[in-house]
Amino acid sequence: MINKKDNFSKQISSLIPRLRRYAIVLTTIKEDADDLLQATLERAINKQHQWQENTHLDRWAFTIMSSIWKNEIRSRSTRQGNGITDNVQALIDNAAIKNMEGTFLLNQVFKEVMNLSEDQREAILLVYVEGLKYQEAADILTIPTGTLMSRLARARITLANNLSDENQSSNVIEFKEHKG
Repeated sequence: MINKKDNFSKQISSLIPRLRRYAIVLTTIKEDADDLLQATLERAINKQHQWQENTHLDRWAFTIMSSIWKNEIRSRSTRQGNGITDNVQALIDNAAIKNMEGTFLLNQVFKEVMNLSEDQREAILLVYVEGLKYQEAADILTIPTGTLMSRLARARITLANNLSDENQSSNVIEFKEHKG
């Protein structure tokens, strides 16, 4: 018979790819994402007695990660001012992400998502990638549901506009090339 500790270990291990993806979305830097993932796993293991066995471990772990990252941002702001760099290329270079991208369109969408504000990226990941309900995602982010929905709406509009602009500019280039 599997005890609670073994069950926790198996479940938290199976969440590592999802947690890593969330860490990448939060940090935008591979090394920072790895550090955030490690800190999240460490805290989850140390606090596993607080997890209720018949509840969603993924939601609990996402909440831990979100909390750690918010604390890190506050700490960096205090130590260095604006210490967060926006290094999208570091993510693109990650082999796992390259495998997920697959197509040019997905690559473009990914780049545009990574250019969204952190708040919008988090909302997109939790709702559209992780498939959480609005209320669950809002609880993880400790914001009202309406705020989450607003972030998602703004993110969708921004993505649609940016992707539409890119498609129009590439169509103009193609037209000019064909026209000769």
